[in-house]
Amino acid sequence: MAHPFVKWVGGKRALMSELMAHLPPQFDPQVNSYYEPFLGGGALFFALQSGQWHKTSSWLIKANLSDTNLPLIITYQVVKQQPQNLITRLKEHQANHSLEYYYQIRNHHDLNSDLEIAARFIYLNKTCYNGLYRVNNQGRFNVPIGRYKDTSAIVQTENILACSQALNVTSLDHQEFNQIKPKAGDFVYFDPPYHPLEQEASAKSFTKYAKLDFTQKDQEALRDFAIELHQNGIYVMISNSDTQFIRDLYDTEFFKIKPVFAPRFINSKANKRGKVGEILICNYL
Repeated sequence: MAHPFVKWVGGKRALMSELMAHLPPQFDPQVNSYYEPFLGGGALFFALQSGQWHKTSSWLIKANLSDTNLPLIITYQVVKQQPQNLITRLKEHQANHSLEYYYQIRNHHDLNSDLEIAARFIYLNKTCYNGLYRVNNQGRFNVPIGRYKDTSAIVQTENILACSQALNVTSLDHQEFNQIKPKAGDFVYFDPPYHPLEQEASAKSFTKYAKLDFTQKDQEALRDFAIELHQNGIYVMISNSDTQFIRDLYDTEFFKIKPVFAPRFINSKANKRGKVGEILICNYL
């Protein structure tokens, strides 16, 4: 059973039962394609690919996965095409892991090898603070080391091999969300950087997903694109934070809004961790 090979802020594993309960019943994954343009950890994709939808692992859904985070997409491509080489390189990172080694690897910003980029990406993800992905204005990863005594998560041999198999019939693209081209009957799941619940630096930093923030104008562009997809006969599901801005944005005849609650553990203040209100926005409920 493949599951996400990276930790991801806002990852959907804890919300999977809600997502699975609200999949479009009319969608036929043996005929049409699945799209996930904000790939991240890909929790829903791996759940679908592991048989949690169709109750069998004898066939794989056709999926089109994409993201604006180039190192992330390169890492997926390496998991798909070179899993054994990646495992070997991760074992080397695991054997050398230390405070000094972490910052040495973190400073390697201009690697030319896809294998090295992928191994660095997973190593830093498994050893940095809370698995947070954040870049500075130059697009360079700048998260400090985390406090992990157990380094076994760096090398997930069985899961990487399972993920490689799950990715076998997928396309992987580095592109903006509105560059996808689904057809009538396809299903698109959007999990964008969330609109912040609080206008504070710690909340805003989680939208620093690539070199540029995902702004309110970007949220509006996503809504407009979702309407376009709806009008073309495509099933759309969107996750976002439960804020008045997002509710007003999707207060149209095209969408229905379902409140859900998801656990969140990344906050500098312990009393602000716990269940957080989110919403699912669908054009088919």
